[in-house]
Amino acid sequence: MSSISAHGLGGADDLPISGSLAIVGGTAALAISFVVLLLAWRQPRFGRAGHELAVPPPIARVLDGSWFRAGLRVMGIAFLAFMLWPALLGRNDLANPLLGVTYAWLWVGLVPLSLLFGPALRAMSPVRTLAELLDKGTGRSGGEGVVPYPAALGYWPAAIGLLTFVWLELISPSSTDVGVVRLWFAFYLAAMLLGWAVFGTTWIGRADPFEVYSTLVGRLSLWSRSASGRLVLVSPLRNLSRLRPEPGLVAVVAVLLGSTAYDSWSSSATWIRYVQSNEVDVTRLGTALMVVIILVVGTTFAVASMTTAVDTRRSARKELPRRLAHSLVPIIVGYMIAHYLTFLVEYGQQTLIQMSDPVGSGANLFGTADMEVNYWLSQNPTVLASIKVLAIVVGHVLGVMAAHDRAISLLPRRHHVVGQLALLAAMVGYTFMGLYLLFGS
Repeated sequence: MSSISAHGLGGADDLPISGSLAIVGGTAALAISFVVLLLAWRQPRFGRAGHELAVPPPIARVLDGSWFRAGLRVMGIAFLAFMLWPALLGRNDLANPLLGVTYAWLWVGLVPLSLLFGPALRAMSPVRTLAELLDKGTGRSGGEGVVPYPAALGYWPAAIGLLTFVWLELISPSSTDVGVVRLWFAFYLAAMLLGWAVFGTTWIGRADPFEVYSTLVGRLSLWSRSASGRLVLVSPLRNLSRLRPEPGLVAVVAVLLGSTAYDSWSSSATWIRYVQSNEVDVTRLGTALMVVIILVVGTTFAVASMTTAVDTRRSARKELPRRLAHSLVPIIVGYMIAHYLTFLVEYGQQTLIQMSDPVGSGANLFGTADMEVNYWLSQNPTVLASIKVLAIVVGHVLGVMAAHDRAISLLPRRHHVVGQLALLAAMVGYTFMGLYLLFGS
C-alpha cells in the first residue's frame, strides 16, 4: 500500500551531477537569463493587444456550447455524488479513495489539468453548479448577491482557504483521518455557499481555494479569451500577463510557494533528525515554521517588488507587488512538478485502483481493482532528478521573463537595470533555496 506522504523527493545522489553543482548551475542559469533579457528584451511585449489565434469556429462552437458546458457540470456533480459514498460509508484508512482524490487528484492533479485546459475546475466545479442551481431556484439573476463583493477583499479569502488546506495536508496529525478530511470539506462547502448567499458568484471566483489555484495555473495554458469574449489561443506568458492584479494575490502565491518549500524542508533528513532528537510539539512547531516561511516568501517578494518603483508615492509602491505577483506562478508550477510528480503518478494510480472498491467491500466497479502501480519513475532516479531540476530552473526562468516584461513596462529606460536588481536577487534566492531543499537538505 502506498503511503499518503510518499512524495518521493529523491536525493542529491540521484543526480548525474553533484547536488552542489546543480544548485550553482541552476542559480547561474537564472542570472545569465536575466542578463540576456536586459540586452535583447528592451520593449514590453506581453501587454500589447492582439497576438492571438482564434480557435476554429466549429471547435469554438462546441467548447462554448450549452450542451458541452452542461456536460462538464453534470460530470462534476456526478463525481461529487460518487465521492460521498466513500466519504460517508468508507473505511477510515489509507485504502479510502477520498484521501487520494483529495491530495493527489485534486490538489496536485489540478496543475497538469489546468496547464492543458486552462481554468478547468471553474468549468466543472460542483460548488459553482450548486450556486447556479440555487440562483435559478431563488430567482436571482446574473449571480448577484445581497451586497456587492468588496474590491478590497480581493483574493484574501482564497489565501485563507489555501492556508487551512495545506495545514491539513502537511501538518495536521489527522491529515489521513477520513472524518477530519470530510469535516474540512463540509466547512469549505458551507463557507462557499454562505459567501455566495451574501456576495453572489463573485465570491466563489475569489474565495474558492481550488478554483483560484486552478485559474492561476491555467493562466499558463494556451487557452484564453479575447477582449470580446472570443475563445483564442495565446502564448502562455502573454496569457499570464493578463491576470488582474487584485488585493490578496501576493498572499495566494506566497501560500502556494511557501507551503511547498515547507513540505520540502519537513521531508529533509535535517528536520527529521531534529524532531526525533527533541521533545517538541511537532504540530505547533510545524505550524509556526510554515507560517514563517510563507511570510518570508511574501515579504521578500513584496519588498523586492516595491524597490522597483521610481514613483515615490506610497500608493504607487503598494500596487507593485500585486502587479508583479503573476511572475511567481511559473515558479509555483515548477516547484509543484519537482516536488509532487512521483506522488501524483504513483499515488494517483493507487487511488484509481481504490476507486473500484470505494467502501472496502471487495467490489471492482470500474475494473481497476486488480491493476498494479507502475513505479517506473522511482526506479529511474536519474531521470526523475533531472526532471526536478529542469522544472525548477525552467519555472524560475519563465518567472524572470514575466517579471522583466512587466518591470520594463513600469520603469523608465534609465532604471531598467537598477530597478530590477532586487527582484532578481529575490528570484535567485528562491531558485537557490528550491534546489537546496530538493537535493541538498
